[in-house]
Amino acid sequence: MNFKRVVITGIGALTPIGNTYPSFWDGLKAGKSGAAPITKFDASLFKTKFACELKGFDPTTFMDRKEARKMDPFVQYALVAADEAILDSALPLDSLDPDRVGVIWGSGIGGLTTFQEEVKSYAKGDGTPRFNPFFIPKMIPDLGAGHISIKYGFRGPNYATVSACASATHAIYDAFTYIRLGKADIIVTGGSEAAICEAGVGGFNSMKALSERNDSPETASRPYDKDRDGFVLGEGAGALILEEYEAAKKRGAKIYGEILGGGMSADAYHITAPHPEGAGITKVMEHALQDAGIAPTEVDYINTHGTSTPLGDIGEIKAIQRVFGDHAYKMNISSTKSMTGHLLGAAGAIEAIACILALQQSVIPPTINHFTDDEGLDSRLNLTFNQAQQRKVNIALSNTFGFGGHNASVIIKKV
Repeated sequence: MNFKRVVITGIGALTPIGNTYPSFWDGLKAGKSGAAPITKFDASLFKTKFACELKGFDPTTFMDRKEARKMDPFVQYALVAADEAILDSALPLDSLDPDRVGVIWGSGIGGLTTFQEEVKSYAKGDGTPRFNPFFIPKMIPDLGAGHISIKYGFRGPNYATVSACASATHAIYDAFTYIRLGKADIIVTGGSEAAICEAGVGGFNSMKALSERNDSPETASRPYDKDRDGFVLGEGAGALILEEYEAAKKRGAKIYGEILGGGMSADAYHITAPHPEGAGITKVMEHALQDAGIAPTEVDYINTHGTSTPLGDIGEIKAIQRVFGDHAYKMNISSTKSMTGHLLGAAGAIEAIACILALQQSVIPPTINHFTDDEGLDSRLNLTFNQAQQRKVNIALSNTFGFGGHNASVIIKKV
């Protein structure tokens, strides 16, 4: 069968370095860190006392206070990012066939804050089950997709993808697949996460996954640096409007880029640790290149998973060198998590947007906070340390990998 072409016609971002996609991009270009001491709760007894929180976000700016209280923050973030993307796309909402418009949305954890608060409240009581009737609808990860579809009346494919930190990339790839197969014309996709709470920070701390560089939060996320000591927890959302190319062109839509293909794989190795040689990561990039129908030499930029963990960063770079060979030295590679922190299930969405804007603006966002070279990494690689670089970008690849060994990649081309 002939596959349909799929393009991106709208984007929205709510991130620790900017609450709209233009301010997010400005932050990336400037090498801005979103890390700071935690304000959402008293973290004085926690091993990690900082995170990449949203700045100045008030949900009641975007929705009625009563409605906001019925939603976990991850759903609030989803709606705000989706609203921006839908507005940006200039979709003719009144004339669309709602049965041909879907929502596929990722979240790695869902309503963790809601779950924490409800259980804390129950534990303080005498055992009588007094729970908020919105407890379950606020908590479950599919309600990001549900609320977006309800708000706009979109009745096409509608569900959530949950694959830890690969969730949003899986959502984007699924949305792409449904459109190219002709199962939908337009899909709102992306991901959101809101895990900066006692349970989130404490849980990741207990795994030794988070940086504990409390004396310098803004330099704590340092992918590929010799002294990296864990990731920095972030929060927020990213949204993309995917649309069938001919229909988008016919309505005169602004086209940011085309999704050429993607890949999925599993490490089948460990519940949290990456494969030491990057076996699954190698496969996911090979699958993505094959699906996109391009040669490795055609990729100009890779936005890596690059979380600033001692093991994860090395495995991904080894895999890139294995897949791209000598061309690895000609590409730009960077980790924008050095600025945003790790948005878990939303990471793939904001990083796909970073790739899209790199295509549009011919600028590679940097990997900030590089101080000391890691002898285990090939110094010939251009990891775009500390400053953005001007470069013509025609094709970009975005990698995301999640606990459980889930790997997902997407490839985006300038149109």
